[in-house]
Amino acid sequence: MKVRPAVLLIENNHVLLLHYRYGDADVYCLPGGNPDKGETLEHTLVRELQEELGVEVEIGPVAFFGEVIAPETDKPDVLHVVFAGQLIGGIPQLNPAETTARAIAWKPVSQLDALNLYPNVGRNIQDLLLSQNSPGYIGKIDQTFF
Repeated sequence: MKVRPAVLLIENNHVLLLHYRYGDADVYCLPGGNPDKGETLEHTLVRELQEELGVEVEIGPVAFFGEVIAPETDKPDVLHVVFAGQLIGGIPQLNPAETTARAIAWKPVSQLDALNLYPNVGRNIQDLLLSQNSPGYIGKIDQTFF
């Protein structure tokens, strides 16, 4: 199982997402990435957001974490660790040399459960914001693959 950290950045009740296109599907993803050897999850997020979006972020506590279990044997299972975060410098702009995302999208929190998200945690984000309490471990994430 590999570990993928991501950061939840919210401004004006909108979440920062990266927009991808897989076949005929629009897919959205929380910003984050894969740790390099010897790198902490927090450092991974700081580096990835600087490289891909040109922004500085402050990483807060873990909001929640859960697994995506890949149905095919050639894809690894992934533990997604979602941190709370805050933009502290810069305006997000895609760096095509560092990401295959097509665009940056600020999506309303109220619409997250209707989007194709990877990981599929739109409802978890909505619940987190309503309760103001971190659910911690959310278990297996019901994920559609594109």
